[in-house]
Amino acid sequence: MSALSSLKLVAVKKPTHMPAIVIRRNKLSSKLWEQIQLAKSQMDGTPFVVTKFKTIKDKETGLRKQVEMPKRLKPWWFQSEQGKVCVSVKYGSWTIELAKGKPSVEVASGLELVRALESIKSAVEAGELDAQIETASASLRSGFKR
Repeated sequence: MSALSSLKLVAVKKPTHMPAIVIRRNKLSSKLWEQIQLAKSQMDGTPFVVTKFKTIKDKETGLRKQVEMPKRLKPWWFQSEQGKVCVSVKYGSWTIELAKGKPSVEVASGLELVRALESIKSAVEAGELDAQIETASASLRSGFKR
């Protein structure tokens, strides 16, 4: 008996092109993951550092090299006038409206903040916020046109 006979073989290839909305959904989902980890680390009192690579030019040799640097993360939550903690979802510099005229979610504690961020992340991955993501993306792109 061959080793391949125990596997389920299918005639499907990996797609070469992902739709733009899937790319945007994945981008927002990864940013939400960063915010969840940032909230958890602030609750535990431990630092959370995401690193990125930056290309710099060496002054002596003139060669370019990549250096790993910490990425600056700004928390998406803030304190409202009533003293409650609110969280807004950002796509680039734009705040996404979760419902018509309601861009923020009010939470009572750090644990609720993490739960709210996780439920927003699952909604993004399910495609529930595709229209809002598309609107924010179009608004961001319009700022780059001449």
